[in-house]
Amino acid sequence: MGDQRERNRIKSKVDDLPAEVRDYLDSKINDVSVTYEEIAEEITNMGYPIGKSSIGRYAMRQNAAAKRLKEAYEKTKVLVKTIHENRDIDSSEVATAILMDALTTRIATAEDEFDDMPLDKAGRLVAALQRSIVLREKLKFEFTRGVDVAITKLKEQLKAELAKHPEILEQIYKVMDRVVEQAKA
Repeated sequence: MGDQRERNRIKSKVDDLPAEVRDYLDSKINDVSVTYEEIAEEITNMGYPIGKSSIGRYAMRQNAAAKRLKEAYEKTKVLVKTIHENRDIDSSEVATAILMDALTTRIATAEDEFDDMPLDKAGRLVAALQRSIVLREKLKFEFTRGVDVAITKLKEQLKAELAKHPEILEQIYKVMDRVVEQAKA
């Protein structure tokens, strides 16, 4: 397999700061009129020595996290709107679309990680995605078949009940056929 890159959590001096000092740092980072050097000097004067580079790296991580949250929020708003406008949309399709979007984004930004990913793990991921697609199609098929069986039984019962009123029976059949087509779409 070769040497795999070791993944470590980011540890910075900011993590060692007390909560109230970190809150102060967060408020100062959002103030564009204050430089990282000035922030570092203020925090150092509070008794917590820290450099402007540490603050700059922390600010970049915070901004990246905020950007990801904002993007996720915007995607969620679009999904909720789409679901609201299309009541017939299948929630499992939405969940699969969200997962596929996240995986596609991850794939696009993780070249090195995929180079190091064991082939069997990549194969399992692809197989799992394929299984979910097949299962969804199977559920759709079974639903459609169940609708067809239920409609056939209902038509038989209506035919027996409304044998003396063929014009009403014909109208009911037309309505049922339209409903079935809408359910299958």
